[in-house]
Amino acid sequence: MKIAYIDHSFHDSTLETINQAKEIIHEYRLQGFSLTLRQLYYQMVARDLITNNVRSYKRLGNTIANARLAGLVDWYSIEDRTRELKGNSHWNTPGQIVQSAVASYRIDKWENQPHRVEVWIEKDALVGVIRGICSDLDIDYFSCRGYTSASEMWRAGRRLARYMEKGQDPVILHFGDHDPSGIDMTRDIGDRLEMFAEWPVEVERVALNLDQIDEYAPPPNPAKLSDSRAKSYITVYGYDSWELDALEPSVMVELIEQEVLSIRDESLWSEAVEKEEAHIALLKEAAESLSLD
Repeated sequence: MKIAYIDHSFHDSTLETINQAKEIIHEYRLQGFSLTLRQLYYQMVARDLITNNVRSYKRLGNTIANARLAGLVDWYSIEDRTRELKGNSHWNTPGQIVQSAVASYRIDKWENQPHRVEVWIEKDALVGVIRGICSDLDIDYFSCRGYTSASEMWRAGRRLARYMEKGQDPVILHFGDHDPSGIDMTRDIGDRLEMFAEWPVEVERVALNLDQIDEYAPPPNPAKLSDSRAKSYITVYGYDSWELDALEPSVMVELIEQEVLSIRDESLWSEAVEKEEAHIALLKEAAESLSLD
């Protein structure tokens, strides 16, 4: 939706940047993704359309903001995934909630699986990228927001302990930046989960890793020297670091799907899907018989 609220005269070079941004936005919309400003920035850097520095990022932010106000860029094209209105759902008739139950009904298809998979991602702004595939695979996902708080890590440890008591092996698929703290977060998650679950928990760092950096060539940033973990990081990886945001959303989705399908017992999964479909059929019959709309 494009709505103009101001008149704004753009320089030719700025219009070119806006058009380049719109092409990238359209490309990702065709794939079913929306972008944050930071993801758009990294895609433009990776394509050598803008330089990789703080000044360039701020300039792009101002350009896109003005372009939206001037009616050149769709208001739905850029997401702020860290701020959203929350509240209760509402219904006009009882029949609507029955129909909604049909659409949202799910059984726990991992209940009888030998493993229990969760996806943990460092940044809340990237939850929108993984939400769809995690929903499709019926796996829980979690935004760490950097180093996870002790209270939330304790809750996770107790949750995973309950899975282990039922005979399941938890697997955490971790996505984080490739920088001094981002690398260390994977270790921290494993150490603290082991403490709170009172048993080792498998934590697999799925991204961002060096092989993906070599393959996809995301733009580098200087490693933050003020980070207390910088010295050990630089010894192993050098002075460059890379943000997870620079990895294309489709790549993150593919990585999750590959990892989960390699873990999942397909025979047990098919049985659960059949059970769920049978339950949904019963709900549809109930909704039709009630005729509440």
